[in-house]
Amino acid sequence: MKKKKLNLRDLKDPSIENKVSSQLSIKEYIPSIFSFVMLIAGIAIDYFDAFPFFKGWVRIAWYAVAYIPVGFPVIKEGWKSIRDGDFFTEFFLMSIATLGAFAIGEYPEGVAVMLFYAVGELFQNAAVKRAKGNIKALLDVRPNEAVVYRNGDYVSVDPETVEIGEKIQVRVGEKFPLDGQLLSKKASVNTAAITGESKPDTIAKGDKVFAGSINLEGVVEVETTKEFKDSSIARILDMVQNATARKSKTELFIRKFARIYTPIVVFLAVCLTFLPYFFVDGYVFQEWLYRALIFLVISCPCALVISIPLGYFGGLGAASRNGILFKGASFLDAMTQVNTVVMDKTGTVTHGVFKIKEIKPITLEKATFMKYLMAMEEQSTHPIAKAILEYKADGSDYEATNVSEVAGKGLKGMVNGKTVLVGNKALMTSNSIEVPSETDGIVESIVMVSIDGKFEGYVTIADELKDDAHQAIKQIRDSGISRIIMLSGDKDSITQQVAKELNIDWAKGGLLPEDKLNEVEELKKQSGTKVAFIGDGINDAPVLAISDVGIAMGGLGSDVAIETADVIIQTDQPSKIARAIKIGRSTRRIVWQNIGLAFGVKIIFMILGAIGMATLWEAVFADVGVALLAILNAVRLQRMSW
Repeated sequence: MKKKKLNLRDLKDPSIENKVSSQLSIKEYIPSIFSFVMLIAGIAIDYFDAFPFFKGWVRIAWYAVAYIPVGFPVIKEGWKSIRDGDFFTEFFLMSIATLGAFAIGEYPEGVAVMLFYAVGELFQNAAVKRAKGNIKALLDVRPNEAVVYRNGDYVSVDPETVEIGEKIQVRVGEKFPLDGQLLSKKASVNTAAITGESKPDTIAKGDKVFAGSINLEGVVEVETTKEFKDSSIARILDMVQNATARKSKTELFIRKFARIYTPIVVFLAVCLTFLPYFFVDGYVFQEWLYRALIFLVISCPCALVISIPLGYFGGLGAASRNGILFKGASFLDAMTQVNTVVMDKTGTVTHGVFKIKEIKPITLEKATFMKYLMAMEEQSTHPIAKAILEYKADGSDYEATNVSEVAGKGLKGMVNGKTVLVGNKALMTSNSIEVPSETDGIVESIVMVSIDGKFEGYVTIADELKDDAHQAIKQIRDSGISRIIMLSGDKDSITQQVAKELNIDWAKGGLLPEDKLNEVEELKKQSGTKVAFIGDGINDAPVLAISDVGIAMGGLGSDVAIETADVIIQTDQPSKIARAIKIGRSTRRIVWQNIGLAFGVKIIFMILGAIGMATLWEAVFADVGVALLAILNAVRLQRMSW
């Protein structure tokens, strides 16, 4: 039967791609499996003395064949590092230790050291790949094509070629290729790739849709609002891919430490081999060389070098799965030091959209009162008018005529032959209309209505709190944050009311961007204060930049705020702030557990090896065992539920 030739285009098929990946993974383990079988067979022949000829060069050749599959790649890497001017690497240490074991006739130990080192590296690589895979899983949601309306027909094109303002079509189960505005009446979308939330979201005509989201019902049409390179998914992918390049201080320290630590260890091993000649009676070179080799094997810093970045990979991956994007491992560390959280109000703990909070008619029925009000507001483009008109989607069946705007006060017009005034208290008093005193204590925006010179009631307009706002403040406080502060450009009275409702420690409103900046700078001058600022608007960008940790709301936040911030909350949920703090702290705790474990065990076994109380076998299990324990500890981050 003729075999089918594998075409490169077939690799786009996920099933074929998985098979290729699986084959590559199995191939990685073949050398270790071969060496393991050879080693066990050799040890068995040695132990049972089954073959008399298994001596001398035959025995050496057997163990050499067992050594080469796992040892040659390590020796090759060590030689490559030496040629690049980097002598003291873990490859160099393992090569010297195992070749030295062969030199003194400890062939099984030499093979075992390299075999278990190779197995440890395989486990480490698998864990690193998994962690990186979690972080870069968003690559799988990159849309491959866009169906765009051109020249009277829909055609499939590369998303990068679609321009702003073009109309695209998205079928059921397909990803939205670009950010845009929904043209269809409604759509049900899965935004898990963008926000980390698996719950489907129903959006209406005119609402925003984000690239990478999946259309769940019916064919929908979208007008693009951004080019692909500026879309939400492209921006996220860029941030995620760059995050792993920004190392934490702990990572950078360990790397520098390893470069100093390794030559010191080699020097101590040399001293351990030769110095006893001057101080020990009956000095035996082979015995002290063996101890030095044990010392080298145990001292290998691979557990530290691998497990620490793996811990940070795990933290970044866990955050990404929860809709939180850290722009680097350094910000995971910085988040653990925050003790003061400062937040904007609008768009951070509130939706940033006006909604009717209360309707208070006096003599008219509520429905009739709202018909008069909506008939007038239909003539206005003010944001408050928009909020009132959303009260009922079908609007009012009353019609307003002769409507004029009174600057800074409101509207005046005729509805059903009656003179109607809609606006603030200044409009009412200037027209000699008596306003009830109960309105004086209202801090929200208020729209008053009079008909034919008589005050008929009012509605209050407010920016609604987000559903999880109360929960967010409680969780932030429970996470150990000592101060929660609100700084807003909104009226101070409204800011104070929101702060009181949310149990925020201190608040200040009526602030310009430079005022917010000055307030945060003053906070940072206080000894021991580490500030995280949360905002979403262009006016928050300067404060996000100077804070110890800048956190931006990524769903509705401005591009400037998102680019400036260190951490992005993709879901716009303030409750994710406490989760970001928790992930940062868990990551740092696991990293330091690994450091303590690695140093503690290594120091104990290095001492035991130097005084002759440990063999190469114990050295192998000490080194590889510590590495595996550190890996398993780091992998816990990827399995934790937050």
